[in-house]
Amino acid sequence: MAEGKPKKTRSAAGTRTRRKPAGASTGLTATELQAAAPPGEVAALHRAIDEDGGKVLSVYREPYGGRWLVLAALPIELVEPTPYQRNLSDTHVRKLEAVIGKIGRFLDPIIAVRNAKPDHAAKYWTPNGNHRLSAMRTLGAKSIVAIVVPEASAAYQILALNTEKAHNLREKALEVIRMYKELAQLDDATEETYALEFEEPSFITLGLCYEERPRFSGGAYHPVLKRVEEFLTSPMRAAIDLRRERAGNLLALDDVIVRQVEALKAKGLTSPYLKSFVVARVNPVRFRPKDAPPLSFDEALARMTKAAEKFNPDKVKMDDLAKSGGAPEDGD
Repeated sequence: MAEGKPKKTRSAAGTRTRRKPAGASTGLTATELQAAAPPGEVAALHRAIDEDGGKVLSVYREPYGGRWLVLAALPIELVEPTPYQRNLSDTHVRKLEAVIGKIGRFLDPIIAVRNAKPDHAAKYWTPNGNHRLSAMRTLGAKSIVAIVVPEASAAYQILALNTEKAHNLREKALEVIRMYKELAQLDDATEETYALEFEEPSFITLGLCYEERPRFSGGAYHPVLKRVEEFLTSPMRAAIDLRRERAGNLLALDDVIVRQVEALKAKGLTSPYLKSFVVARVNPVRFRPKDAPPLSFDEALARMTKAAEKFNPDKVKMDDLAKSGGAPEDGD
């Protein structure tokens, strides 16, 4: 009997195969991290930290890109969160307080940049350590250990690396729009300049919606926006007006969708996916042919609004909801 082909092993359902390590290594070896003299701006940061009442513990280059960093203990009263990041989660802070207090150790340095301003004492912004900072303050800590990045621009880039606590859609969008407003004051940069930090143009519009309507169900509209939103090419200080207009149009559409959802509820239809169901029914890009020209934001919103106004709740049956499945209405 001929030998059969060896069976391929399958990964468990829902699991992803691990990516293989890169064939060629990159970055610095362990012995190279402190093998060179730091440049002038790093030495100046070292002196500034000492003058601020902090203590530099080490100066080194990070192993991947070789950029200089300063590990330092900072007076905790000089550290504050960046003004554009998400709000604190009380549950997460209490958990950190309990763990740090129980083990009696602070082992996870925050990231910080020095933000010296002429109108007050030097402050250190932390773009991803707000929960740890709050926990340490509550516990009465006098100082906090931080990896201080010499480049001030890192305060805006850390959003893409922030893994302290997983974002939901609302937190992500609010963090992006707060950052957007800060960056728009600096220069004439466009949204594309900060594509890494913003990640998606849809987060900008959604952020404005959440500011206006905190309980907005952005998750229902996010799949559509991802298909029709693009980074605007005008300077951000001007582009934000168009973003506000888009957010207003999206909220107006939401008002129509909410009325249709209430009509479905009045019929006795109940489901956590009612809004997502209605949005899917009026989504103009869901079944759009792949070779069709893409719709712009304005075209998509106009079509959705028109379809939402014509939506007839009387034609919807419970079986339709059961078949549709759908995603939760928000990323919370």
